[in-house]
Amino acid sequence: MDIRESLEQLLDGAIAASVADGSLAMDQAPEAALERPRDEANGDWASTVAMRCAKAAKKNPREIAQIIVDHIPANDLIAEVSIAGPGFINIRLTDAVLQNVVRLVRETQEDFGKGDVPQGERKINLEYVSANPTGPLHVGHGRWGALGDAMARVMRHAGYDVYEEFYINDHGTQMDVFGNSVAVRYMQLLGHDYEMPEQCYGGSYVADIAQEIIDKEGDKYVEMSDEERMKAFREIAYLEMLENQRTVLSRMGTNFDKWFSERSLYVEDETGESPVSRSLAAMDAKGYVYEKDGATWFKSSALGDEKDRVMIKANGEMTYFMSDVAYHYNKMERGFDHLINIWGADHHGYVKRCEAMLEAWGWPGALEIVLGQLVNLYRDGEAVRMSKRTGEMVTLEELVDEVGVDATRYLMLSRSSDQPIDFDIEVAKKRDNSNPVYYVQYAHARICSMLRRAADSADAAAVEAGEMTMGQLAAKILPDTVDLAPLTHPSELALMRKMDEFGPLVALAARDRAPFRLTHYAQDLAALFHQFYTNCHVLSEEEPLRSARLALVDATRIVLALALSLLGVSAPAKM
Repeated sequence: MDIRESLEQLLDGAIAASVADGSLAMDQAPEAALERPRDEANGDWASTVAMRCAKAAKKNPREIAQIIVDHIPANDLIAEVSIAGPGFINIRLTDAVLQNVVRLVRETQEDFGKGDVPQGERKINLEYVSANPTGPLHVGHGRWGALGDAMARVMRHAGYDVYEEFYINDHGTQMDVFGNSVAVRYMQLLGHDYEMPEQCYGGSYVADIAQEIIDKEGDKYVEMSDEERMKAFREIAYLEMLENQRTVLSRMGTNFDKWFSERSLYVEDETGESPVSRSLAAMDAKGYVYEKDGATWFKSSALGDEKDRVMIKANGEMTYFMSDVAYHYNKMERGFDHLINIWGADHHGYVKRCEAMLEAWGWPGALEIVLGQLVNLYRDGEAVRMSKRTGEMVTLEELVDEVGVDATRYLMLSRSSDQPIDFDIEVAKKRDNSNPVYYVQYAHARICSMLRRAADSADAAAVEAGEMTMGQLAAKILPDTVDLAPLTHPSELALMRKMDEFGPLVALAARDRAPFRLTHYAQDLAALFHQFYTNCHVLSEEEPLRSARLALVDATRIVLALALSLLGVSAPAKM
């Protein structure tokens, strides 16, 4: 139980006691629901519960607030309670409570702030990126890769069981178009008179794949029919592009538990059933399938969609939506409690029909769609439209090559997914405080430098050589029994308050699918540390203040590194 929860329990108990002895005449009292005061001068926490009780208790809110305060039992948490304005209850914590945050952080290390969620809400399937394997990943895919991976990390820390999945769109006409595009480039490179069809993939990467095939296998495919050549190149190009996507995403620190092939939805098992046939039968059994004009339809309009949707065309061809139906049914068959898909905002028209199919099977609300806005790329404030190397779209791989993984991920995560990102390449490359990821990482590196200077030369050298971790060094310098009572300076208390916010923040970020809040938190914590560094000497102080401040510094290191790790960003020990 964190400090806020403990305080709310005290206030709720005081309200209950006030009702029980007749001081407040109410049948049901609202919860205390603490929040941070706008002005820190008013205390650490505040509650508006007195104002929310006024109507039921038929008393002035300030009078109610005084009654509640009078019923707060003796405790070790609260140093001072005051009543302000129309009836705000303002609470200031004891220094000892905040000092205990340092002890808790150092005891729990990377488990600090871990949460739990109720059984039946834990097992999450998180699907994201899911780019067609017909071209390289663009910077927008990088945003979804960073967002999905960070969301999974944050949700796991909050207590969810998250399974990450990439849906490979490897079925349908786009794959044939891709294979034919490579085949035509192959024939052209070998001097044959072939024109690129109107429907094709025209990027230079298509010619690159064709040239690789020539380099490896020569002209062996020339004598094939166009159809045979298309099918052969479709598979070769598909596997190469898929491997490229895996490699780029892995380099970004984004790895999946499963790469799910759309093709597998159409494969029959020993009973003659496929995921497609099972999902269709389950929907039909619920009364949401009908035949019209030779096609098979989903009665999605009965579930709030603007119109019904075709699943199988009159010619027997499966629609893209049929794959969506089978895929989502397959996910639920695998035992997930909840499905989360991260899609680009251009897919907003698909949301209602996909929500409707889950409802049709009897799982209303089981599907959650996170729609994200695009990334606008800039260089020194000027829009970047094309790659310098190819004259085409800037790929994610090129961006990472230029600015690095940490800056790419951090800046991709710096805003809510429903807002566009303006990504300035030159800002991302800067090594100064104008670059937010540098600012946060520098705070962590500065802390590590302080800990090395506090250690003896042999231990500092062991850390430099990678023979000892920074955590092991800190434990050697500072035992768990460090006296934290000297930590009373406003800069110290501000750091401890901010660290206490970490667990509740993670829980809210997980609930709201909002890992961007961790970027703001990390920057705030780094700023408070830099202020502390300016205002409070550490290594030059006498004991016990020196050790107490070193313990505070170490706790800040742990929380900064943890916040960065949940974002998938490194916490360097030197910069």
